[in-house]
Parts: sequence; structure tokens; C-alpha cells
Amino acid sequence: MTELATRERSPRLLQSVSFVSTLDRFSMPPMLIAMARGLGAPLAEVVNAAGVYFLLYGLMQPVWGMISDRLGLVRTMRLALLLAAVCSTAAAFTQSALSLGVARGLAGACFSAAVPASLIYVGDTVPAQRRQRAVTALMTGVALGTAVASTGAGALAQFSTWRLTFVLTGAASLLLVIALGRLPRPELVRSHTGVLAPLVAVARSGPARLVLTLAFVEGAVLLGSLTLLPPAVEAAGVSASVAGAVTAVYGVAVLGFARVVGALSRRTHASRLIALGALAAAAACGLTALSRSPGMALVAAGLLGLAWASMHSSLQTWATEVLPDARATVVSAFAGALFLGSAVAAVLVGGLAESHRYTEIFGLAAALAVPLGLFATLGRKRWIRPEGEPGR
Repeated sequence: MTELATRERSPRLLQSVSFVSTLDRFSMPPMLIAMARGLGAPLAEVVNAAGVYFLLYGLMQPVWGMISDRLGLVRTMRLALLLAAVCSTAAAFTQSALSLGVARGLAGACFSAAVPASLIYVGDTVPAQRRQRAVTALMTGVALGTAVASTGAGALAQFSTWRLTFVLTGAASLLLVIALGRLPRPELVRSHTGVLAPLVAVARSGPARLVLTLAFVEGAVLLGSLTLLPPAVEAAGVSASVAGAVTAVYGVAVLGFARVVGALSRRTHASRLIALGALAAAAACGLTALSRSPGMALVAAGLLGLAWASMHSSLQTWATEVLPDARATVVSAFAGALFLGSAVAAVLVGGLAESHRYTEIFGLAAALAVPLGLFATLGRKRWIRPEGEPGR
């Protein structure tokens, strides 16, 4: 394969990495009841097993960032996906909720390296003026993974067995390990020495702290709302299958809007894309606070997809720029802050959700989206890239 062909293949490989990682991450929720029945375990225990996955997925992001600084991005992705293949396949053969939680938790810890490493790779290899489009293109894999997992995993659990899903994600991860062997390896450009040096650099950087804070709040607003949207619709009296389809609509919306945002990024400043995404998030949450009917939920899911494609891609791109010498640490910490924000939000509104007080939950999310959009828009508008990171 020529160097040109390999370079052209790189974006597709990175999209495949995002797809498989997202597919594994979103495959478990539609199968929770089927897994509980198959293991003869209480649903709460299986839900906890899913919680362990998301917890380790978030906590391991910065760790993989530091590892990639030492081993290199391609080696780190291949190592993480190899371990993920083993853990995901092992989950298919578990016989208890405890062993399922262990296997799934380890799989989450390994898969957590995939998307951040892809983003870091883009940051290291794509010029700043084209980076927004490249980051948005990665969302194609995320969107497809979300949509396929939301529909396919549930179908496998109903018509075959939930165990097959984890076998398939494990096999796909193994294939990626082989395919990534042809991915060009960018030269390491980190100037920091020592394991803690990048963390210290991030802690001392005001722009880096701002981006991580915004990621935390974004996780609470966007991921928190997306997580609670299906049960909110189901609480309004529709079937679980109809409520679950909302997540699939969100994935399709991200896929469509990612292309639009990618085109807009060529002539629109990122601050305006952030403002657009924040408005979409506020509208989605506000509409859901007013009504949880299936029709309204579909509109809200589409708006959340627009918010993710527009605001999240812009914040992710910003994360690749704020501290080039510690890019791996910043991007990984960004992903960790995102999922931590989602987890904290779930804990804070858990009691309200138990009481079906979804009007208050989504009203709070809509209110929080306003300062998120304001600070993110103004911060990105005033941001000046470091030397060596050319502007648009």
C-alpha cells in the first residue's frame, strides 16, 4: 500500500475505532433486562455492572493519555483494543452479575483509550485550520455506533442471545488491532518529562482548566439528558421499545448534523458553532420539561444530536489546541471530565427521577445549558492559539 493510500485510509480507520468503542459502550443498556433474566440476578445488580463500566471508562481516560505519551498513540490504541477484545469476549461467558461487572468494568477501562487516542492523533497530524472538520468526521463513527447499538443489541438479546453482542464487539476490536498496524505513526512532540509533568502543566494552564470545566458541565447537560430521556418518555406511558428508539434517533441526528457542522466549520468560527449547540441543548431540555410525549422526545433527541455535533465537536477541537505539549493529557482529561459530569448529574437527580419529576430535571438542564453556552462561546472567541498552532 502506497503512503498516499495509507494516509487516505487513516480517517476511516479512526472512524472505525470510534464506532467499535461506542458500539460496545451503548450496547449494554438495551440488554439490561435480558441479562438479568439470563443470569438469574436482580436487575439492580446488572445495572451496577453497567455503572462500573462507565465509571472506569471515565477514570481511565487520563491514565491512557499518559501511557500514549510514553508508548505512542498507535501502540496505545492497539494495546488497549487487544485488552478490550479479551475482556469483552470474557463478558460473554460470565455466569453471575459479579463476574459480568468485573469483565465489563475492565472492558470499559480498555475501550476508554479509543476515542481520546483518535482525537489526539488528529491533533498531532491535522493542521489547526482543518482540525474541526477532522474531529467532526470522527463523530460519524460515534453516531453510527450509538444507533447500531441502540437497535442491534436489543434485537440480538430478544431474538438470539445477549452474549453474542460482546463476542461481536470483541472480534471487531481484534480486527482493529490488526488494521491499525498500517496506521502511520506520528512523531512524539511532547516536551514534558516525567509522568506527572503533563498533569502539572494542565493544572497551571488557565485555558486548559476552563476547557475541562466546560467538559464537566457539558457532560451533565448533554449526556445526563440523553441518559434520562428514554425513561422519561417511558414514564409518560409508552412502551420500553418506543422509548429506547429515542437514543437511536439521537445517533442518526449526530450523523446528519456532523456533516453539516463539518461544512460550516470551513467558514464559521468555532465560537458560533458552540453557541448554536448550546441553544439546541437548551431548547431540547426545555421542550422535554414541557412534554415527554413520543413526538416531543424525537424532536428533543434531534436537538441533542445537533448540540453534540456542533458544541461538543468544537470543545473537543479546542481541547486539542490549548496545550500542544500536553495534548494527550488534556484530551484524555477532557473525556474523563465529560463522563464524570454525567455521573455526578445522575447522582444529583437520581431522587427526582425515582419520583418521575422529569419536569424539574430537564428544566434544570435547560437552565444550566445557558451559562455553559455563554462561557464556552466567549472563551472560545477570545482564545488565541499557542505559537505553532496556526489559526483559520
